[in-house]
Amino acid sequence: MPLRNQPEICPTPPVRRRRRRSPLIAVAAVGGLVLAGLAISPAYASHVPFGTSSFEIDTNANLVVDHAGNLDWATVTEVRKPDKASGSGDDSFGQGSKEDTPVPTVVSGSIPPNKSDLKNFGLYLETKGDGHQYLHLFWHRVQDPTGTTNMDFEFNKSKVLSANGVTPVRTSGDLLIQYDLSNGGTNPQLSVSSWVTTGAGSQCEASNSVPCWGKRTNFTALGLATGSINTTAITAGNADGLGAISARTFGEATVDFTALASTLDQCETFGSAYLKSRSSDSFSAAMKDFIAPIETGFPTCGGVIIRKVTDPSPSTEDFSYTKDFSSDPAGTTFTLSDGESASFSKVPINTTGHVSESALPPGWDFDKIDCTASSDGSNVSTNGTTITFSLDTAADTVDCTYYNKARGSITVEKVTDSGQGAFEFTSGTLTSPFTLTTTGAGDAGKDSEQFTNLVPGPYDVAETVPANWHLVSASCTGDDDGTDPATIVLDPGEDVVCTFHNDRNVGAILIEKTHKHAADGPGDHPESGVEFTVTGGGLVDPIVVETGSDGTVCVPGLLVSAFAGTYTVTETVPAGEKVTSDNPQYAAVATSEDDCSDVGAAATVSFTNMPLTNITVSVDSQVDGGTASTIECGASADDPDASTGANGDGSFSMNDLEPGTYVCTVVVDP
Repeated sequence: MPLRNQPEICPTPPVRRRRRRSPLIAVAAVGGLVLAGLAISPAYASHVPFGTSSFEIDTNANLVVDHAGNLDWATVTEVRKPDKASGSGDDSFGQGSKEDTPVPTVVSGSIPPNKSDLKNFGLYLETKGDGHQYLHLFWHRVQDPTGTTNMDFEFNKSKVLSANGVTPVRTSGDLLIQYDLSNGGTNPQLSVSSWVTTGAGSQCEASNSVPCWGKRTNFTALGLATGSINTTAITAGNADGLGAISARTFGEATVDFTALASTLDQCETFGSAYLKSRSSDSFSAAMKDFIAPIETGFPTCGGVIIRKVTDPSPSTEDFSYTKDFSSDPAGTTFTLSDGESASFSKVPINTTGHVSESALPPGWDFDKIDCTASSDGSNVSTNGTTITFSLDTAADTVDCTYYNKARGSITVEKVTDSGQGAFEFTSGTLTSPFTLTTTGAGDAGKDSEQFTNLVPGPYDVAETVPANWHLVSASCTGDDDGTDPATIVLDPGEDVVCTFHNDRNVGAILIEKTHKHAADGPGDHPESGVEFTVTGGGLVDPIVVETGSDGTVCVPGLLVSAFAGTYTVTETVPAGEKVTSDNPQYAAVATSEDDCSDVGAAATVSFTNMPLTNITVSVDSQVDGGTASTIECGASADDPDASTGANGDGSFSMNDLEPGTYVCTVVVDP
């Protein structure tokens, strides 16, 4: 503020705030006021706003803005109260009531103009963006009385009326702001006292015992207040509804309310305020006219509610938050878990506050903030995990819910229903490729890969099935069992397990059986009912099969030779036949259908049999011993031969002979 008689300086206009009712900060101090050490130059009336205030306290007091961007009575919505009309019905104090009188006597009667017959008073509390507060006051009287001007603004916490039925019961910490102006002066002195209810009388300004108004503190001298009076008339058009105002009948003042209440509960509110005039500048002078109390409507603090919802719910994790606004409870940090909320009262209005979600527990992500439950005047915005707000009134509440989602996991399992092997997997959403290697059949030999800390959303995984294996089944279990591994939808906090079952491929051996059979004509003919035994290939037990009417038999379900090696097929040769092909034979099994439609040459074995014949040559001497014979078959000396016995009888047989020409010579010797 400029000093008296210094050139006026117009500051850079601040951003105008919309008109609203502003809150009062409570003042309660036993035995005197506690002031903040605010470095403000001594304040004198000037059109330049006081301190960081945007409100004009003009050298020549008025109600309109003289410099754009500032505030004045005509641009704010203040608490205003008119006095009763002058005359016999006007309120006044009587019977020598003084400021220290706990229950002043209220009477009715005319107040002479020279005793400051009052007309109106008004109050407005300005709160800056940083929370700093300035209390602005005005008084309006009938005419300029002779002598000093002495106006007292009393603020009471209690709304309970005293025994006089008009003024409230005073309680410790009630506030009295005194506006004292010397005869003909233009620079009033603003002093402050608080109501004292306990302790020694030495605390009192005028009385010798409590209760009383405590020692006055001159806020003007401390540079914590400024005031002025109108030295010229104010037209009705510029009087903001007060009507034409003559010179020296309107006064205004600003008090640094933050300094006044710096050590007190800033959310304690005054229930009412009223204006009274003293008959002289003596604090113990009798009080005269007053304007009955009016509710200030100036509570200063609202509320903030922060809620927590997690997905999935319920969960047990604690989430940490920081805040930078004063409140009840106090502190700058708090924690919430799913379903919990934190409520903060006594949050100053018109002050920017923030709430931020701190580092998240492992495996959790921030989702969103929903502040739609907040009141219209909470002025809430969000940016990432931070809420920014500024409450308009004490009726406003910030009500915001933080939503968080848990990360999940996907485990890929490989199970081989038989055997063991290495299997490669790929994915467009998971780290790939990766290989799972089983060590045996079933769960005991399975292998797995787990992917943790996954953000909820779509995922996929697929197996590259190796040669000689086939996929038996592939599905995922979690909240939704049976999910296709190609279209996994991972929900918050979900642990999905995808299991791939594989088994080794199998094939078949085709056995073909033919034989020669004269009755059926020349050539080879299918032979049914021939038994074959399959061994090897890792079989624990031999497989015995029999050819059908077409001379074939299919042996299905054999593990492919890539794993099992070759199989041995052995014919059980029917009686009277001889195998003319290899016996046993060997087959290599590849993947094929069970009906042997596609087994291939390596898995097809063919057996051919030849029927056998027995030849018997007999000699029978009709005369016992009459002849002797020899029998020779074949031309070689090694061919079998035989001779008769002494009785001349005998025979010779050749068995299991394949078809052909056989010659036997019989010599009968007489």
